[in-house]
Amino acid sequence: MAEPFIRPIAEGDVSQIHEIEKACFAMPWSEESILHDIRENVVARWLVLDDAEAGVLAYAGMWFVLDEAHVCNVAVHPDHRGKGYGRAIFTALIELAQENSMSLMTLEVRRSNDVAQALYHSCGFLDVGYRKRYYEDNHEDALIMYREFTYEQEE
Repeated sequence: MAEPFIRPIAEGDVSQIHEIEKACFAMPWSEESILHDIRENVVARWLVLDDAEAGVLAYAGMWFVLDEAHVCNVAVHPDHRGKGYGRAIFTALIELAQENSMSLMTLEVRRSNDVAQALYHSCGFLDVGYRKRYYEDNHEDALIMYREFTYEQEE
């Protein structure tokens, strides 16, 4: 059995990603929104964790704005949690930001999502503030997190 692998998103992944969105989020992105982001949003970068047999198990997306990478989505299919896939896809997202010389990476996460916060903290992210009543479904606050990147100066 082949190991799942990480690759850039393809249009054919959108329906599977949408199914994961619906399973993971109270306010999921629509298929049209995901498709628009990958087709027409020039600042969007999405990755998927693909299993040759089961298809997309996890995905993550971010937007490059100037020198900042803003994480817009990270999700693992509920049937495949606890296997390290969240860490794998999120680490790949960080590496992609670094490969593109981003100086900062930011995200928002629900204050109640301790599992995601623990992952982000373990990847070097710091808490920097809150967005009050950020989530429309229940008006929960979002924790704002960020990580700075430093690069060696060539002489």
